[in-house]
Amino acid sequence: MKVIVPLAGKGTRLLPLTKRVPKPLVRVAGRPVMDYVMDTVRGFSIDELIVITGHLKDVVERYIVEHYDVPARFVDGPVLIIFVDTLFDADLSLIRTSDADGILWAKEVEDYQRFGVIVTDRRGYMTTIVEKPSEPVSKLANIGLYYVKDWKTLFDGIAHVLGQPPGKGGEYYLTDAFQYMVDRGRRLVTAAVGGWYDCGKVETLLETNRHLLEQGRARLPVGPCPRCAILPPVYIEAGVTIHDATVGPNVSLEAGSYVTESVIANSVLGRNVRVVGSTVRDSLIGDDQVVEGKTIARSVLDAGELAPAR
Repeated sequence: MKVIVPLAGKGTRLLPLTKRVPKPLVRVAGRPVMDYVMDTVRGFSIDELIVITGHLKDVVERYIVEHYDVPARFVDGPVLIIFVDTLFDADLSLIRTSDADGILWAKEVEDYQRFGVIVTDRRGYMTTIVEKPSEPVSKLANIGLYYVKDWKTLFDGIAHVLGQPPGKGGEYYLTDAFQYMVDRGRRLVTAAVGGWYDCGKVETLLETNRHLLEQGRARLPVGPCPRCAILPPVYIEAGVTIHDATVGPNVSLEAGSYVTESVIANSVLGRNVRVVGSTVRDSLIGDDQVVEGKTIARSVLDAGELAPAR
């Protein structure tokens, strides 16, 4: 089986951090988002990992070469396609049992206007995908996880789409290739997911960080922490220095960081971050940043730049 991972997005909602860090390599609870996704498929026999790169292409390719022992070859078999700015609880064993030409995993949501939704027939097979509908044609949100057995028709569909004018925002959409398949009689069945956790913008990335901490990723500080209040759940790596501070809940703090006379809550802080006499809430702080005498709330800080959360 092949796994296709589209990693070309710029991650504009996580700026300025994503000027330097590709969105799939943004860390939650101490690990890049992409690592969690790759853990999910580790039990399958993966012939190749096909990566669609664009923004920060060299960084992405170097990380994959250094961390994943998976060859890259031409596609000639079924593919599992994963968008790695979301995490999910999905039953991938359906790959082995379904007789459909493909599987599209979906999550029923109430705020359907925010998503591309899948319209199905009574048997659960896709008829269309509608982007951000104004009318409640469906509440099955497309989560960006697909298995395609009929890979040849998929790639015919991709070639067809690329031969047309680009869609909204000057972009091409993989879902248009799925529509091509359905229009030619292929059966794409929908499958439900138990959980779906977005890492594509600050608010939802922090929610995902909280979920991972609550589900066992939490880690208390190692060593002395004088005059500290640690409010679980937190993920605090070895090599972090904390004193005279309140940290938590829902905080990830990575190695080499230093926190004193400060309050940090519901935030993700990278490596070698220095926080002195400050308050950080509901924010994402990149590696090597210095926060002194400031209050940062609902923001992203990286490379000395501060931007409001989007």
